Order: sequence, then structure tokens, then C-alpha cells
Amino acid sequence: MKYMHLLMLVPSLMFLSAPVAADDIIQVRRLSMEMAHDIARGAVEACRDEGYQVTAVVVDRDGFEQMVMRDTLAPRFTLQIARDKANAVILSGVDSSTFRYNRQDIREEMNHVDGILVLEGGVPIRAAGSLVGAVGISGAPGGDKDAVCAKAGVAEVQERLDFAD
Repeated sequence: MKYMHLLMLVPSLMFLSAPVAADDIIQVRRLSMEMAHDIARGAVEACRDEGYQVTAVVVDRDGFEQMVMRDTLAPRFTLQIARDKANAVILSGVDSSTFRYNRQDIREEMNHVDGILVLEGGVPIRAAGSLVGAVGISGAPGGDKDAVCAKAGVAEVQERLDFAD
């Protein structure tokens, strides 16, 4: 019992003696739930305006779903497709259409990776230059139309992204 206070002091002394490098702690930008919602809603509404029933999935920078919005008549399969398109963006750091074009050599193999689908319709979300997430759209008649809606969703909040702290 009399040595208990010494045992409690040891971790503090170890902390003081350990050097701390400038890159030991990394600050990471994250989307708020509100921003993810606004992106998904903007994308779904852009497609709805064109007569398409789609699903929008916003994933964070780690590929986890942050917001899912499925229009009333969008098939359930659009959920997975939209998410997997967004994850292709997280993997590559570029639009899923660019990834598809640039990596024709491995596209088929990538489509067998669980959670990745290399099709048009996924776009990155960047805040002040940092990749903070991606949005994937599925349900329009063609990936090119999905991509237009995804870009419209990001455009809804672009000014907020550009001036993010």
C-alpha cells in the first residue's frame, strides 16, 4: 500500500521522458451529419428533377456510411451500388468514372473486391483540399446521369466546403 503512490507516478514519468514528434498526432477533417444530409438531399433532388428515382450514399473518409437517402421508388439494390461507387472514390481519391477510365487494366478485378464497384456515379467530397468523403448515386438510367446528380449534391455545399476550417 505504501508503494501505491509510486506506481501511480510511473506512467506520468514515462510520458515526460518520451519524445513527441510533430506528426504523432494528426488532425482529421470530418463531415458533419448536416453537411452529409445536404449533399445527399441535393443529389437526390437533382435526379428527381430529371425524373429519376435514385439512392444517394455519403461515406466518410474511411468509407463508412454517414448518410443514406433513397427516393421512394428507387430499388433496394441501389443502396449497395451507390455505397460501393462511393467507396471506389475513397479507394482511388478521384471520381469513380476517372478511376474506371484510368485503371481499365484492373477494373474487373476491383469489381470483385467486397465493397467496391468501379462504375460512374461516385464523386469525392473535399473540404479545403482534403478528402473528407464521397457520394455515390445509383438509380438513374446510366452512370453518367448518376454522376451529374452526385456532382449537383456536392455543388449544393461547395462554398461551405471551400471555406471549411
